[in-house]
Formats: sequence, C-alpha cells, structure tokens
Amino acid sequence: MVEKDIFFTAEGLEKIENEIEYLKTVRRKEVAERIKVALGYGDLSENSEYDEAKNEQALVEEKIAKLEMMVRNAKVISEDELNSEIVNIGSTVKVKDVQSGEVDEYTIVGSAEADPLEGKISNESPVGGKLLGLKVGESVEVDVPDGIIKLEVVEISL
Repeated sequence: MVEKDIFFTAEGLEKIENEIEYLKTVRRKEVAERIKVALGYGDLSENSEYDEAKNEQALVEEKIAKLEMMVRNAKVISEDELNSEIVNIGSTVKVKDVQSGEVDEYTIVGSAEADPLEGKISNESPVGGKLLGLKVGESVEVDVPDGIIKLEVVEISL
C-alpha cells in the first residue's frame, strides 16, 4: 500500500502528537491495570472483564499505530507557504452562497484534521477541494448533497 502525504497545520499535528503521548502514557497503563485486575478473577474462559480489557488494549494499540502512521506521512503547511491572495490548506476563507447570500467561514485543513462542527473542512471535501486556488471575488459551483451551489470567495485570511 502506498502511503500518501497527510496535510496538517502545525496546530493539528501537535494535537495528534499529544494524543499519541496520552494513549502511550495514560491509556496503555489504564488498560494494563484492567487486564491485571481481570486476571485476578481466575478462569479466563468465562472472564468477560478480561476479554473486554484485551479488546480495549487492541483498540488502543491500533489507534496508536494509525496516528503514528499519520505523523510519519505528515506534511505540515507552514505559514510561510501561505498568503492571503489565494485559498490553500491552512487558509481561513469566507464564502458567500450566491443564491441565498449566506456567508460562511471555513478553515481548509488536511483530511485528518477536518471537523465541520468547528468550521474546519478537508481539502479533499467537495467544498474544500473546489475552493483551493481561488482568489477573492472568484466563484465556483460545488456539487453538494442538496444540489449544486455557487460559492463566491469574499475574504481569505491566515
């Protein structure tokens, strides 16, 4: 399997690294303690606490491996690479729905950082992908679940 670059802002990469540290130093110990306690219950063939703890251990290790792979393939978008002339990963962009006049603000981030509830949309999402490379005043049509919308870039900031 070919691993591809995963784009991050510096803040997003730091968040992932902190999560890895937490999983390794806190969660691993908690799960190991649960396994140790469950072993004290005796017969493993009927010990659901042991089975649950082992399953949780597997999930924690899988998450650590996944996050470490993301960090290995991380490409950090530095602020030096950004400018407020053109939409890029790391840009915060205000867009106006041409039909409704509604203005929304999005920060374009890599897919691993995307959190639509916080206004962070992926560079791989339909809207994020179409906004990349645009300048203030330019517009684009985007195919979204509700149909096709036309968005105009109103402002770009870092």
